[in-house]
Amino acid sequence: MDNQEAVLKLLEAVQAMSSGKEDKNLIPVGVSNRHVHLSQTDMDALFGQGYQLTKLKDLSQPGQYACKETVTLCGPKGAIEKVRILGPARSKTQVEVLASDGFKLGVAPQIRLSGDLQNTDGITLVGPKGSVQINEGLIVAQRHIHMSCQDAQNLGVQDGQIVSIEIEGLRGGTYDNVAIRATDNSSLECHLDTEEANSMGINSLSKVKIKNKNLGGM
Repeated sequence: MDNQEAVLKLLEAVQAMSSGKEDKNLIPVGVSNRHVHLSQTDMDALFGQGYQLTKLKDLSQPGQYACKETVTLCGPKGAIEKVRILGPARSKTQVEVLASDGFKLGVAPQIRLSGDLQNTDGITLVGPKGSVQINEGLIVAQRHIHMSCQDAQNLGVQDGQIVSIEIEGLRGGTYDNVAIRATDNSSLECHLDTEEANSMGINSLSKVKIKNKNLGGM
């Protein structure tokens, strides 16, 4: 896309918003890099007994935030340093990496939704006060859309449904196998990791549209 075309598209978007014609089916995108959710037990082992995370900034989903603290991930073939921790603490540690990270670490993480950790691979985490070897919890996050129950009703979908999304632009296209995650306290946002976003020229200002709602459930 050249500069003139980009300016024209921006003007069209502004005009649509000012005229009240913005497509209500467009969904904002959140692009996430590799990160870690820690249990309090593992946090104590990595940072010291009773350690409390330091909030760096709030995230789009209510109550979720990025933390100042980071850890190192260690696999059979290599390590990845400065992996961001997201708060608050969870009941079980979960490590979300990119698909390509598996080659550097020497592991083959499965594609799973957050919280679906049974029979996944483990990994070693190293912090300033110690290390933790988790037996399971290493995943590549399945692409998904967070939304409130009212959003789901408005968009004609339901929690657990699998849909396709359409991305516009020169590198745009369609992603299948996108899970709907609808709860009363969620904000509308499609979550993709950096590899998925980069492959279709997506950034934090991008929006997507649900294309196919008939792909079944989980």
